Amino acid sequence: MENKDANKLIDKIIDNLDKTGINSGALVDDIKTLRAYALEEQVPLVVKVLRFTYEHIEENDTFLIPMLDDEPLDEADSIEENDLDSPVESLKYLIALMKNLKNKGNISDLREYRDLLLAY
Repeated sequence: MENKDANKLIDKIIDNLDKTGINSGALVDDIKTLRAYALEEQVPLVVKVLRFTYEHIEENDTFLIPMLDDEPLDEADSIEENDLDSPVESLKYLIALMKNLKNKGNISDLREYRDLLLAY
């Protein structure tokens, strides 16, 4: 996102996820605030993904969408795979994607998260 306050909020959300995990009340409020910035910047994909994200967290008290799978992992990576599948890591990745919306890979991953959230 281009707004400096939005990027600070993204950093705050990621930092809070590291410290306290998915604390649904404060987290949902921060995501709703971030969504307002996305509305101001007129980024419909981000607006929709953020809405789906906070609705998902409100319904489930966690984030049940797994980390996107870019490359197949071999058996030696299976221990690390468990870390990547954690709700906190997946949500941190989703939120971090919003810092650089000029990156085509980030947009593609956001679309994939949107589809996964919608299908859930």
